[in-house]
Amino acid sequence: MLIIALIFIVGLAPACISAYLSIREDRAAKDYGVGGAVSPLPSITRMLEGNDDMHYVDGLGYMVGDITCDLNARSPYLRCAINPLGPCDGCSAYAPRVFDRQV
Repeated sequence: MLIIALIFIVGLAPACISAYLSIREDRAAKDYGVGGAVSPLPSITRMLEGNDDMHYVDGLGYMVGDITCDLNARSPYLRCAINPLGPCDGCSAYAPRVFDRQV
């Protein structure tokens, strides 16, 4: 019976510690008047301001660069592996995507 109780206590210990630390953090944030966690990374809306190279595609989200290029990474942070930061205009590795027409 003692072994079962010990296993039960050891199993609940991480959850209890996590709950305690979470409550303590909430109280500290309330005491200091902090509204919430602030991410050091720029948000996607701030990235979009003044960036004409971002495009929104339904089902995929925001993407950087020429979305018709076959080598596009389809990411809001990276254009492609060949030219990740530079503009797509005049890129020597530009490979336009070929779409088949269905009649």
